[in-house]
Amino acid sequence: MLIEVRHKTTYRYAEAARYSIQSLRLEPPTFDAQRVISWSITAPGIETGLRFRDSFGNAVVLAAITGVHDGIEIEACGVVETSDCTGVARGLADTAPLRIFLRHTAITMPSPALIRLAKAAHKRNPLETLHELMRVISEAVVYEIGTSDAHTTATEALEAAKGVCQDHAHVLIAAARILGIPARYVNGYFLSGTLAPAEAHHAWAEAWVEGLGWVGFDPANRTCPTERYVRLACGLDAASAAPIRGTQRGGSNEALDVEVEVQQQGSQQ
Repeated sequence: MLIEVRHKTTYRYAEAARYSIQSLRLEPPTFDAQRVISWSITAPGIETGLRFRDSFGNAVVLAAITGVHDGIEIEACGVVETSDCTGVARGLADTAPLRIFLRHTAITMPSPALIRLAKAAHKRNPLETLHELMRVISEAVVYEIGTSDAHTTATEALEAAKGVCQDHAHVLIAAARILGIPARYVNGYFLSGTLAPAEAHHAWAEAWVEGLGWVGFDPANRTCPTERYVRLACGLDAASAAPIRGTQRGGSNEALDVEVEVQQQGSQQ
């Protein structure tokens, strides 16, 4: 399947900023389940930005603006060819050891509620356990936009019994790590279709299954990633996998606007 993506992020400041630096993880990788046909990123300072791969294998650009400015516009767009690999993510530039993905973060820290959920989903083998976790989390945390924010923890989402794809991923990651299964956060894009509603800019979890490698699980849509998913970046949680992270001097009262368009090439989604 050929999927077209346009992802535009705009920052506006009430008071001009004197300096800004942005860490951009906006370049999708090519691996067994997807091939990048064309891709471009436009952002102030990107021409002279520092390019490297981070510890999780993500392509990163550090772009700086050294002059006075009252806003920033960043846009990534292109076409990616995807295929259904039943959720298995082979062929990625994995650089971090598996034990790193057993490390809890502030957002995925264990709690009594998470421990109970993890133990209740435990099955004969890791793959069965992960599928059961996906099912249980989908039922326990109802998908509802606007009920959480970037700082909501896995425990808070589980106790509130509602959240978005980011919260589903964090709960699954936390539960998997409690059971000794390496797990990581993945962000990217989702082409809507017959599956349950989801935001175009999407997130899911991956867990390590011996003999298969990294396998994706999306409780928000209750499925493993298919050809409708475009992978962007991964990390320990949403913060470390964020497409854009930045800081600036000045630039008070920041306003953020994000537009994401995802469609099958040649169609109008």
